[in-house]
Amino acid sequence: MKIKKVTSKVYQWKGEVKTSDTIFATPLSTLPFQKDSQAPFRFFSWLVVEIETDNGLTGIGNAGLSPDITKNIIDSRLAPLLAGENPLNTEYLYEKMYRSSVAYGRKGAVMAALSAVDIALWDIKGLHLRQPVFMLLGGRTKASIPAYYSRLYTRNLDELQEEAAAFKAQGFDAMKLRCGYPMTEGLKGMKKNVEMVKVVRETVGDEVDVMLDAYMGFDFYFAKRFLKALEPYNLRWVEELLLPDEISNFAKLKQTTDIPISGGEHEFGRYGFHELLQANALDIIQFDTNRVGGFTEAQRICHMAQVHGVEIIPHGGQMHNLHVVMSSFASPMAEYFPKTPVEVGNELFWYIFDGEAEAENGQLQLDDQKPGMGLTLKMEGLENFEIIE
Repeated sequence: MKIKKVTSKVYQWKGEVKTSDTIFATPLSTLPFQKDSQAPFRFFSWLVVEIETDNGLTGIGNAGLSPDITKNIIDSRLAPLLAGENPLNTEYLYEKMYRSSVAYGRKGAVMAALSAVDIALWDIKGLHLRQPVFMLLGGRTKASIPAYYSRLYTRNLDELQEEAAAFKAQGFDAMKLRCGYPMTEGLKGMKKNVEMVKVVRETVGDEVDVMLDAYMGFDFYFAKRFLKALEPYNLRWVEELLLPDEISNFAKLKQTTDIPISGGEHEFGRYGFHELLQANALDIIQFDTNRVGGFTEAQRICHMAQVHGVEIIPHGGQMHNLHVVMSSFASPMAEYFPKTPVEVGNELFWYIFDGEAEAENGQLQLDDQKPGMGLTLKMEGLENFEIIE
């Protein structure tokens, strides 16, 4: 079996976008003069790569990070490296792509491109062997996957209370909210963020895990004070308090609090995570398989994390992450974004793929009999997309 063709395309959303109270802390929100600090972090396009073999199989991969740039990297740099290769040689092909791009890659969009290709190669492997990807990665480690609800986006306290109560009623025993007030609002903003956490905790009670995402929006001293203020609310974790390269500061924060510290959504590859683990910087690693290097790197990082006693709870839902969670004892749960009107960009995959797992009573299930990733591309209902090939 040989690779015959590699095709990439960008699904650009042209439909309506929901506007609501979804202002979060971001890296830009620490700066003055920012009218909309979240704007660069919304994304309304998605990259899909299809790899065809000479025996009629087609594997599908995807990336949500900078799809236009990612497409260019795949088309001009990675696709030529794959021509005529055996797609089952995933270990070799990963290293071929990584080492060929190391001079300009290693992180960011290049790794997202490599990840999309690697996911498609593992999809082919599953289709060829007639096994789901999670079986090839290590098999089933859970009867089902516990999911945490990840769309507590509003800053309005009444709406926040209603949403938290509704998701608890749907069977979710864990949920995450965002820091709605940036560091530039000082102690007043910090107090408002704490009030948001308090409302959710009082609404769901002590039997539901509550998590908080700061999306790289604070600096060390602000984060240190913030964590102290959050201690009464028994948080499962606080996520991405600092910029991703502040490894030493993450390690210092971790020593100042009993609240678990999570991150890694914006880290790449086994070497980046090895550095985080060696520094004892995080309690929970949150890579995304379609950024971190695909299944090939995700599996390596899971093994490293387990040795260090660090949990893996991937960023985002989606099948590529669920196959990792299902196959690893290092990973106790998965993030879950339900299908909703398009608002930030995390919703787009529901409009592009068929086969994504839907939560029932707070749990996600994968089919032992569905080979590969278990996804197909939608052929209808795409009128709100411009598809760029």
